[in-house]
Amino acid sequence: MQNQTKIIYHEILKAKEAHKKLLAILLDPDKIEVKSIPALVQKIQLSPATHIFVGGSIVTNFILEELLTELRNSIDLPIVLFPGDPTQISDKADAILFLSLLSGRNSDYLIEYQVQAAPILKKTNLEIISTGYILIESGSETAVARVSKTTPLQRENLDLVLATAQAGEMLGTKLIYLEAGSGAKQAISLQMISLIAKNVSIPVIVGGGIVTLRQIQEAHQAGADLVVIGTAFENDNGFFETIKPTK
Repeated sequence: MQNQTKIIYHEILKAKEAHKKLLAILLDPDKIEVKSIPALVQKIQLSPATHIFVGGSIVTNFILEELLTELRNSIDLPIVLFPGDPTQISDKADAILFLSLLSGRNSDYLIEYQVQAAPILKKTNLEIISTGYILIESGSETAVARVSKTTPLQRENLDLVLATAQAGEMLGTKLIYLEAGSGAKQAISLQMISLIAKNVSIPVIVGGGIVTLRQIQEAHQAGADLVVIGTAFENDNGFFETIKPTK
């Protein structure tokens, strides 16, 4: 795979300007066995994914490096780290979402882990994409909320979510990520996606609780520039069979 360094964010911006919608498959190393990686690679190759995100709230099975190596050797898509903490940094990926959990007030996830990560990242060639991460209440406690010890923003409080996203943009983040959480009972509402997309100028990512192709399409139509699918893809081998893969 060709090195994507310093062009992934540029390509996301170009896609936004061209109204081209993007799709990321999120892979959590803790949910993957080494022996299943070849089959997983084949599933991704047959999907319409434009990006691969890799990471989780907690990664404990120590296959991150092997997974990234296999992905890099087999798939010509940008591989982007989506880390829960600095231990999930690897130079075998192409880029990293440098996350700040704007919806919470736990300083570890606002700045402390970023400070710990900075010296590590300086030694890599990863493209660093500053991302304002906003956790939204989704009907149940998710791993993100539990691990970060933060309270998600209420679904009904659209003004607060909007102000949080706009604050992130003013602070200089390059992306806004609206997250319902892995396995969420409710996805981010279309009303919220539309409100945020219309009132920030940077690309908007939406993930969590999306379990059907229709939900992906509706999130895109509401204004999401990139939609993330994880649990549903893991659980359904034929998830994308009704649409053609991206060339």
